[in-house]
Amino acid sequence: MIKMKTLFLGASAASVLMSGAAAQEAFNVEALIEAARAEPAITVYAVTGKIVETAENFTAKYGVQAEGRKVSEAEQIELLMRESQSNNVLGDVSVAADVAAVAAELIPGGIVESWVPPDMEADIAAEWREPLVIVNDPHVFTYNTELNETCPVANIWQLTEPEYSRKVAMLDPLVKPNYADWFNQMEMHHDAEIAAAYESYFGAPLETDERSATAAWVRAYAENQPLLGDSSAVADAVGAPGQQNPFFGLTSVSKFRDNEAKGYKLGLCTDMVPFVGWLYPGPGVIASGTDSPNAAKLFIHYLLTAEGIAPQAVDGKISTNSQVLLPDDEPSGISAHFDDLMAFSMETAQDDYDARQDWQDFWRVHYSR
Repeated sequence: MIKMKTLFLGASAASVLMSGAAAQEAFNVEALIEAARAEPAITVYAVTGKIVETAENFTAKYGVQAEGRKVSEAEQIELLMRESQSNNVLGDVSVAADVAAVAAELIPGGIVESWVPPDMEADIAAEWREPLVIVNDPHVFTYNTELNETCPVANIWQLTEPEYSRKVAMLDPLVKPNYADWFNQMEMHHDAEIAAAYESYFGAPLETDERSATAAWVRAYAENQPLLGDSSAVADAVGAPGQQNPFFGLTSVSKFRDNEAKGYKLGLCTDMVPFVGWLYPGPGVIASGTDSPNAAKLFIHYLLTAEGIAPQAVDGKISTNSQVLLPDDEPSGISAHFDDLMAFSMETAQDDYDARQDWQDFWRVHYSR
């Protein structure tokens, strides 16, 4: 069950906290707004700098003061834990923090709470509700379109071949732990597909001493020593124009905005086997000790609207509210390939968290060889 904290709202807004079918009937956004306006200003932590614009828009719309701060996934976790321990909550809402740490540590520890707006619950798939995921950021295989009319790679096992040694760019699993979680998700939920991709590419069933097809792929891929960097470095290595021998890459679709802004040549690999990329989930949670619980809930509600998520939607980030679509001019074209993305299973976030260090050690050992 999603944890709920009983909060005093006053008689005019008491119906806001009802749950289940009754809550969906009784939920009143106007009552939530009224209660939020009586509370102190909120601070919102998020991994994107666009949260500053979003908070400003929120304040202008509702008359509820909010400040957005760009904070990395790992920093958000550390801040939320320290603030809780000191009973000095500064960050009232967290957006897109380390999803496995949120699900496995912060929520069970009572540091944060997950709240799904009752009037939107039916439009949010069950797998994105516990904890609530606000948005999914597709991380996709990409290539340089200046030198290639079509994607030069059709199968993830191709990336283990000598021709791609030191020629693939991606985020570092030791810095971005969600990438280590991605390995665990593949092994737990898609290992048969990884094995089938091997057989499709090499023409024979996989034979390995590793415990799984995923582990065999991660080992071979790591031993090919991809270039590791932040998202900007990956986009530069793959998409910068004028290159003679550009990198292949794996990066967020948000970097495709550089095609217009910087003249980059990023292209989406639409036929990759077994998937064109994966969904990087961004949870939205509320600090348990916030002095502004209604303002925090209103901000969560706002993020799940087309207006609230618009600054991120233009970058291809996909709202979990099925009624909110990507804009037609989103530059990567990912909306036509949503079904080809590997989705995260939030049900096994605890397993991801428990296995994270093992996958990072596994990567470290084979990457350094």
